[in-house]
Amino acid sequence: MTYGEGRIYKKIEVIGISSQSIEDAIQAAIHRASRSLERISWFEVQEVRGHVGPEGKVTEYQVVLKVSFELK
Repeated sequence: MTYGEGRIYKKIEVIGISSQSIEDAIQAAIHRASRSLERISWFEVQEVRGHVGPEGKVTEYQVVLKVSFELK
């Protein structure tokens, strides 16, 4: 990918989920989005949330991302 004038991007929202960590949730979202989208360039974390289990421990991390890709 080369950078220069005239680049146009589209931004979409995806949600990554992981039982391990916030970083794993981000990686899962980007990895899955890259299977459907070409030319992903950057992302923004919009929200971080999760689920707390009965023992009071975090059982799931959910990260809402805006993912940007360059239009052809």
